[in-house]
Amino acid sequence: MIQAILVDDERLALVKLEFMLKKIPSLHIAASYTDPSQAIQEAPSYHPDVIFIDIEMPEINGLQAAEMLQEACPNANIIFVTAYNHYAVEAFEINALDYILKPVRNDRLLKAVQRLEERLSLAPKLIIAKEEVTIRCLQSLRFERGGQSLNNLRWRTSKAQELFAFLLHNRNRFVSKDMLIELLWPDFNLKKASTHLYTTIYQVRQCLKQNEVDLHISNLSGGEGYTLETGSMLIDVDKWEQGILSLETISEVNCAEHQVLFELYSGDYYDDYDYLWAESERQRLRTIWLHHAMGIAQFYIESNRIAEAVTVYQRVVQLQPYFEQGHLGLMKVYDSIGERSAVEEQYKLLKDLFQQELNINLPASVEQWYEQWEQLNHRVR
Repeated sequence: MIQAILVDDERLALVKLEFMLKKIPSLHIAASYTDPSQAIQEAPSYHPDVIFIDIEMPEINGLQAAEMLQEACPNANIIFVTAYNHYAVEAFEINALDYILKPVRNDRLLKAVQRLEERLSLAPKLIIAKEEVTIRCLQSLRFERGGQSLNNLRWRTSKAQELFAFLLHNRNRFVSKDMLIELLWPDFNLKKASTHLYTTIYQVRQCLKQNEVDLHISNLSGGEGYTLETGSMLIDVDKWEQGILSLETISEVNCAEHQVLFELYSGDYYDDYDYLWAESERQRLRTIWLHHAMGIAQFYIESNRIAEAVTVYQRVVQLQPYFEQGHLGLMKVYDSIGERSAVEEQYKLLKDLFQQELNINLPASVEQWYEQWEQLNHRVR
């Protein structure tokens, strides 16, 4: 028997919906509410499979109420009931299980319940083995389970992705509703921005739920903000930084571990996205990686492991093409093994990069080294 809860501030509309639903044998109405706040408080005790909820309600917007009900009853499906078509089309066509326009018709209601029955019947088949999930933030935001990418986890909108990315950036910390609105919808009036926020939070929760990613977004301070609780979830940037901090200075004993951490850095933090709020953290982590990488390269040089040093420097200039010390290190290594043409090519590449893309001259330290190298090798530019 499907357990249902109904929420609508209009008593007559609620009675009519209840009357129509009672004709469906597979569905049991556990409770009906005209007060959405009361519904939010009491709904978890009924363990509902579905919540029918109006959108336009005076005391608390139905979008916000649905978002809070989703938190209180994470296994419940949401079906919106609204007199306003633009809400359904623009906001919930994909994310809610269904939407029904008022006045409610019997055939439309039956179709929504049939869709619900199909989803509930498929639920056991959709269970994914509880393998470890890793969230990756280096280069791009992506999820992996058991080493395999969760390709089905796709954000409904770019705003949904950025909202999640920002909550993850501030994981286990309170983020106010005002901060999120200022970040994502700064040009909207408060009512419209709040509606978008509630909708997007709902979208994010649904996306995580459907892919069985065990992350909880708490609604705190009476709906004034959120906290993304990551628990024991593995996050690549945390694992990488903790590994860097825990290792002793590189040596023959631990160089393999250092190399693994070096390779784990697949790109800058959220580098595929133009998130200005991430720039400070991006720069901090990049600085740590470059310092670590240069230390590894120097160790390989001192150990006469030139091929490994070349590989490290090449990776550095690939990920950080404007880091001149990486290019200089690569030129010095090429020089040490007599690859004079490779030195010249690397110098030309760096010079063109600085002049054509940055419109600046090479740093004096690079120019001085190259001039001295040319004199020693009897080369004239």
